[in-house]
Amino acid sequence: MSLVELIGQADERGLAASGLACLDRCIPLLGGDDEVLRPLWAGLADDAGAAEWGERLEQVRGKLGGEFGAGGFSGSGSGEDEAVLLARRMLAAAPVERSAAGIRVWADACSVAALRIHRLLDPLKDAGDSVDARREGRTEGMSPLVAAELRRQITVLELLAGHGPAGLRPALEVSTEGRRVLRAVVSRRSRRRG
Repeated sequence: MSLVELIGQADERGLAASGLACLDRCIPLLGGDDEVLRPLWAGLADDAGAAEWGERLEQVRGKLGGEFGAGGFSGSGSGEDEAVLLARRMLAAAPVERSAAGIRVWADACSVAALRIHRLLDPLKDAGDSVDARREGRTEGMSPLVAAELRRQITVLELLAGHGPAGLRPALEVSTEGRRVLRAVVSRRSRRRG
């Protein structure tokens, strides 16, 4: 099943986990520590967490710098600057109310943004014209970093679809692995520039 189909079939919890996992993997671009999104992950475990989602989200936004979509860029137009902007937009676009309709739009946008971020930062060229083709299942000539991100997005959705709330812990583990990979990529790029 393609990523687009999985997002189309996911329930509210699966969609929230999907969007949150994409954002979690991109936290190194925002300067956040590995625990900054934990309150949001914890809120996905039970239905009571839906009511606290907005408050927890605002706390996360406060910790990560407040002004989304502005500041913090070198202005060079580099791929990394664009990647940071995309990550900030993911966080800024997160709906304050955790309803299925709003979360579905956000999860879909996060999926696209995370794949674009990985494409921008991958030292190897992705042969595809767009990330939309990747999300629809056309994976020929995919670069390694983009391929790994696509696999992680699919895995998170499958875990939540197959296991419900019990799929949250393994989904977080998948996301943590991806965050480490992206942190290493960003670190290598910084060393090359420095």
